[in-house]
Amino acid sequence: MIVALRDFVDRFLGRGDATITVPSFDGALKPNQLLENAETVASFEAPEDLATDGGVIHVANGMIVRRLDAGSATPIRQFDKIVTALCMLPDGRMAVALDGREVRVFATPTAPDADATFSDPAMNAINALAPGPRGTLVATDGSATRPCSQWAHDLMERGRSGRVLILDPGSGQVRTLASGLRYAFGVCAMGDAVLVSESWRHRLLAIGPDGSRRVVLDNLPVYPSRISAARSGGFWLTAFAARTQLVEFVLRENGYRRRMMAEIDPQYWVAPKLKSSESFLEPMQGAHIKTMGVVKPWAPPRSYGLVIRLNADGAPLYALHSRADGFNHGIVAAVEADGALYALAKGPGRLLRLPLNRTLEPRA
Repeated sequence: MIVALRDFVDRFLGRGDATITVPSFDGALKPNQLLENAETVASFEAPEDLATDGGVIHVANGMIVRRLDAGSATPIRQFDKIVTALCMLPDGRMAVALDGREVRVFATPTAPDADATFSDPAMNAINALAPGPRGTLVATDGSATRPCSQWAHDLMERGRSGRVLILDPGSGQVRTLASGLRYAFGVCAMGDAVLVSESWRHRLLAIGPDGSRRVVLDNLPVYPSRISAARSGGFWLTAFAARTQLVEFVLRENGYRRRMMAEIDPQYWVAPKLKSSESFLEPMQGAHIKTMGVVKPWAPPRSYGLVIRLNADGAPLYALHSRADGFNHGIVAAVEADGALYALAKGPGRLLRLPLNRTLEPRA
């Protein structure tokens, strides 16, 4: 009763989850061009995720897992389903999620057969994998109603069916650690807990072994996604899109939102995008965005690129940007290997490389 009353008051006053304000990129998130100016080391048609053992980079590209070699991306595994998540385990095993509904664990990246397979009927949108305690795997299942490819549908339906799962290769059991999340998309070990991205609530949660939840980082100006460990401590957090007041407004207008979903092609919805197209059918285009070919500074970004460096407590230290007028947008994964940060820009299909040196540190 109290929750229902609070939700009604929030909708009436436009606050809480009903707010249409969006935090600015400021402080540790101050904009720059580091991602936009990063080196492009490879291009892919359908990139989805990255994994590394600290030296070798593996890329999930459509139905193929590729190993990044000098000047090329060599295929090492091919499946009959789309690879939706990928990770390396500390003992050299590789875990692969297929079509969001199945997870296979291989003894090595090139082992012919899987040592363990998880195909629990409840799994629907496995979009991130990470090593868990005592040889287990932790997975985020974004939505119980929509596949990974329809994440925008889940946002527009105000979905709250995301879960965090514990997969035990030894027993083959799947256990639900947390449920009822508004699109879980990213997980990484954080001491005894796991750090989880809850995209539609723009926050990070620490979920304990008993399922207890603690908000680590809240009210982000972006939709957070996959998380990976930084070698010097802390984490790399990716964000596949930036929030805008226009989308926040549409999420509040139920009648408009439902009619838009029923009558308009999804690529032209007022919704976050992984990249901006050149179509005149986009909701915001022409003079709303550009004048004389220059993007207006107040224009709402149709797409964006961002990686945030977090400390061990989950507090932002600095960020790497590809801004509204850039191309390296839709960052869905970032991992550290061989003295560099590799970031996957799904929008243009690029794998980016930034050397880890003083140029990434915030200026005093």
